[in-house]
Amino acid sequence: MKIEDITNIELKFLNLDDYQELKSAMISVYSNMPGAYWKEKHIQSLINKFPEGQVVIKINGELAGVALSIIVDYDKFNEEHTYEQITGNYSFNTHDNDGDVLYGIEVFIKPQFRGLRLGRRLYDYRKELCEKLNLKSIVFGGRMPNFHNYSAELTAKEYIAKVKRKEIADPVLNFQISNDFHPAKVMRGYLEGDKASKDFAILMEWDNIYYQKPSKKAATKKKVIRLGLIQWQMRPYKDLEALLEQAEYFIDAVSGYRSDFALFPEFFNAPLMAKDNHLSTPDAIRELAKHTNAIVQKFSEFSISYNINIITGSMPQVIGGRLYNVGYLCRRDGSTERYEKLHVTPDEAKVWGMQGGTQLKAFDTDCGKIGILICYDSEFPELSRLLADEGMDILFVPFLTDTQNGYSRVRNCARARAIENECYVAIAGSVGNLPNVQNMDIQFAQSMVFTPCDFSFPTNGIKAEATPNTEMILIADVDIDLLRELNQFGAVRNLKDRRKDIFELRKK
Repeated sequence: MKIEDITNIELKFLNLDDYQELKSAMISVYSNMPGAYWKEKHIQSLINKFPEGQVVIKINGELAGVALSIIVDYDKFNEEHTYEQITGNYSFNTHDNDGDVLYGIEVFIKPQFRGLRLGRRLYDYRKELCEKLNLKSIVFGGRMPNFHNYSAELTAKEYIAKVKRKEIADPVLNFQISNDFHPAKVMRGYLEGDKASKDFAILMEWDNIYYQKPSKKAATKKKVIRLGLIQWQMRPYKDLEALLEQAEYFIDAVSGYRSDFALFPEFFNAPLMAKDNHLSTPDAIRELAKHTNAIVQKFSEFSISYNINIITGSMPQVIGGRLYNVGYLCRRDGSTERYEKLHVTPDEAKVWGMQGGTQLKAFDTDCGKIGILICYDSEFPELSRLLADEGMDILFVPFLTDTQNGYSRVRNCARARAIENECYVAIAGSVGNLPNVQNMDIQFAQSMVFTPCDFSFPTNGIKAEATPNTEMILIADVDIDLLRELNQFGAVRNLKDRRKDIFELRKK
């Protein structure tokens, strides 16, 4: 399937209605192992015993992949266990809600859906479930389907060593290692009938560093969201493809740190105007607008492939003959939504003939509600207050400023927005120079993440800050539950203490 054909990606709990589709998928995936599929009674048993452990990924409503697991008391099994033993002769009676290890018993992606990094989503779900249930680790017996090609000259141990050194390409083992699983032991006779693996398997483990021994003390679950800010270097690019290649590099980088969001600056694609510098400035910006749809489509593909929500900064767009400054939220489920710059600067209006937009709304994401204001809009406190009233937890501000004066306005206003709206504010800008682009010659930026100022947050309200005027990424974790505590128990409570008896704020 092509990425552009995807309209919806869902991670859902498995139910019995999925069985026939699951059976067909397993027959296809394990075509070299006749009869290697779960019976309906097995799936029913898994769902009854541990519904949270059984998940599927669906694309456009079609089952694309599955992950099945149980919880076991690992001390009851020795290191030489078999698949049959760990599953209780396929009855799953070994499942123990009081166990300490999440044991993976099945995971696959259908062939036509491979290459979309969907397997990473299944592994990430397992990791989050392991942390949520406070289990020591995730363990499973990994197949070696390419081993039969090397078994005449290599032992299983030598094969694994060569795969780890990248001397042999094993897509299964390489994928598991890239997802932070480490080989713990080679097991012989693990899965009966696995001729491709020569009956060998690798015991793979992922350790939960947050594991704590069970305690009867009350504990509060935190919702921690990781932000990836891209401080973009303005430099000449040969064409759109080269610019997108650089953008993908940064998306890959922040995704590698398991960021939930990637934030690009305002007009990050301005270098593409260089080839039109012979035109008038209004004509050049309108030529740049012709790239916007292609960029949004590609960023949407990146959001799916890298499993990250992308805020595209902003780009020019012509609608009904009028020029606007817009951006897109590209969610990792495949959906996109548009946002607009409502207040254009005097320079944007005078030089480019740009118009202010009319749409203002908070966006739902898999990390809660967010708001997005482009640069100058952050200097109008009414906008962010309206978004806060809609439940916004994180405000993203892509910006472009040429002088330190302009940057200081954005920075100081963003800092105020975090305090008055009891939210996190992330700002990202561009650095460097574009001598061959009119009206975009120089940039000054320091990307930052701001917090409210209270005891649970940094005293100066700065969670993280990039090096000024340097191309880099900035990664920061923000805890949403701290905002809830602030709202209820903060030293001051800006949202609660508003005098609604003497004033009100509303959208027309």
